[in-house]
Amino acid sequence: MDRAGHPDRRALLVGGLGVATVTLAGCSSTSAAPSATSASPEARPATPAAAFARLMEGNKRWVSGDLRHPDRDPNRRQFVSEKQEPFGAILSCIDSRVPPELLFDTGLGDLYVMRTGGEAVGPVVTGSVEYGPMTSGTPLIVVLGHQRCGAVEAAYKSIRDGKPLPGNLEAIAKALRPAYEQAVREGGADPVETMARAQVRLTADDLRSNQDLAPLVEKGALAVVGAYYSLDSGKVEVLTGAPS
Repeated sequence: MDRAGHPDRRALLVGGLGVATVTLAGCSSTSAAPSATSASPEARPATPAAAFARLMEGNKRWVSGDLRHPDRDPNRRQFVSEKQEPFGAILSCIDSRVPPELLFDTGLGDLYVMRTGGEAVGPVVTGSVEYGPMTSGTPLIVVLGHQRCGAVEAAYKSIRDGKPLPGNLEAIAKALRPAYEQAVREGGADPVETMARAQVRLTADDLRSNQDLAPLVEKGALAVVGAYYSLDSGKVEVLTGAPS
């Protein structure tokens, strides 16, 4: 077939990569500075300890009801419209009662948030968690489990009874199997709660030690915290990895 009227395949690939690079650059926190002159009321925490303290202070306000609702106005929207520098990355459950931005009383542009059933992870989820620390120096990752997690309960019963969940829900059960196995070893009065907490610890440990994040943790630029949210009280309990 005559090739004269058809672009070279290699040229198409190169061009496509160029477009993808430009697109990703638009998402990056290293984009051009915004034209707005308004600024965040508080400076972005630069260390894991400072970022962790900011989150926990916000959770205290959530528990007490003394909320500030920071950085949730049109000025803030304009300020972050072209540049973002979140100080934390949260991996939490999809549960409608566990919205990280609310329970930590944070504002627009403060957090990267990834939500999956039971904090189940895979390559795309892990890559999403890594994005902030690896591209813009986000100093804190929090894996946030919670009380009465429906995804964990469904996975627990499915694995215990040997009855696969329907459709792609089974992928969640498979991802949570290590937590199930740990919960069985640990025992306890409430195996579902034990499994939910095990899932948090295992996921946080895996992120803390993976080949891309471990060097940041080792030099003190990043902390990976495992935490647990009480639906009853609104309080976040730290399970592992709190920075000093």
